[in-house]
Amino acid sequence: MSADDLLNREALLRLAPELRPAVDPAELRTRVVHFGLGAFHRAHQAVFTEQAAARSGEPWGITAVAPRSAATVRALRDQDCLYSLTERRPDGHRTRVVGSVVGALAMGPDAKTVDALLADPEVTVVTLTVTEKGYHRFPSTGGLDTTAGPVAADLVAAADGPLTTVVGRLAAGLAVRMRAGAPPISVVSCDNMADNGAALGRVVHDYIRASAWPDRAEILDRMAEAVAFPATVVDRIVPATSDADRAAAEAALGVRDALPVTGEPYRQWVLEDSFAAPRPPWELDGALFVPDVAPYQLTKLRLLNGSHSALACLGSAAGLTTIAGTMAADWGERLVRALCAEVAPTLPADGPDPVAYADDLVVRFRNPAMHHLLRQIGTDGSLKITERWLPALRELRARGESTPVLELALAAWADSTRRADAPADPAAEALAACWGPSTRPAETVRALLRVLGAADLADDKALVAAVADRLPALRTGRVEI
Repeated sequence: MSADDLLNREALLRLAPELRPAVDPAELRTRVVHFGLGAFHRAHQAVFTEQAAARSGEPWGITAVAPRSAATVRALRDQDCLYSLTERRPDGHRTRVVGSVVGALAMGPDAKTVDALLADPEVTVVTLTVTEKGYHRFPSTGGLDTTAGPVAADLVAAADGPLTTVVGRLAAGLAVRMRAGAPPISVVSCDNMADNGAALGRVVHDYIRASAWPDRAEILDRMAEAVAFPATVVDRIVPATSDADRAAAEAALGVRDALPVTGEPYRQWVLEDSFAAPRPPWELDGALFVPDVAPYQLTKLRLLNGSHSALACLGSAAGLTTIAGTMAADWGERLVRALCAEVAPTLPADGPDPVAYADDLVVRFRNPAMHHLLRQIGTDGSLKITERWLPALRELRARGESTPVLELALAAWADSTRRADAPADPAAEALAACWGPSTRPAETVRALLRVLGAADLADDKALVAAVADRLPALRTGRVEI
């Protein structure tokens, strides 16, 4: 296939109407800046924004900023920022092109352009999908870890220099906006963290306080009035794109797409209705604006994300590779339902019904058209389970409740940290060091919990013993629920 057959705006004219974007990209302009150019954003926020623009007639376009991957930026630019989304449905895939992204920048090389956009009065929303580790938080306090290498390096770099953290780049850009007296702006975390809006606001404010900027106090004062950090809940399963996905997108479109994404049919976005500036009318595509997202956030974090991590750890221990494959095991559905039932008492009474939520999860996870890799879900486990499992575990144990499913999941995670093929994790070295050749299992579990910043759980002798007792069976690939 020649370069002329690459997906771009000219190629759109040759596509069938049902394959084209919901809105003409040429009619959009940048009013949203997004940090994180991964598949999830392109299958979630970008779709909601495209539909909001199409249904309102307002020109809500997105410029996406890649913190690291310059190759993705180049590939997206080569395609006029177009890409395809394929919904993996049990009754057959549906593919179409998404047109809401109108610009792509690399955070380092394009720093001045990023800052200019963040100061642009037309830009009134910033969104982020940079994963938990992109926030550089202390697990124990939630504050910014200013001793982390990348953060410390950013703090001594020039504000318009090659900052490497999203927190640093965002803080620098917001400072430019505050100094210019530009209109208010809303900064929206779309990452899976409890109270993600406040978490993002905390690290940005901590960065500015730790900076050497002589006007940092004035910047913070202005931000208190002009910058909002709404909390959100995002939900859509978006597997890593495979070569088969690329081939299928090309077959469906008749042109080559270097950056296709796939996702399940289900998608949800719940947002705290506390924006400081104009925003896309995402509710036109089903987004829900509420006074408090906490009930939705905790339900999603502890049931969906918690089940995902449990399936990833236990499925990997059993030699499985995908969520759907793990659900096909005789214990897969039982694990999801048991975990949801165990954690349900820790959820707010005014949130979604846990039993109905578990029913939906079983259907979604079983979707045979999805090939969501356990290894993808298992990455950064030390950060994910700190959010997804440990708070519920603490709450249940404080009540004197039994926690056998969380203990089993924690044992599977612990076992994964000793394997040579363990998923990537920022704490991998510290976790591996917990496995001494003569260290007893309970001592190893205790050390692993301390690496997680969970000294209180490490001191819970009954919990540590219960987790350690699960390890022998898991090492032989047996999952006993």
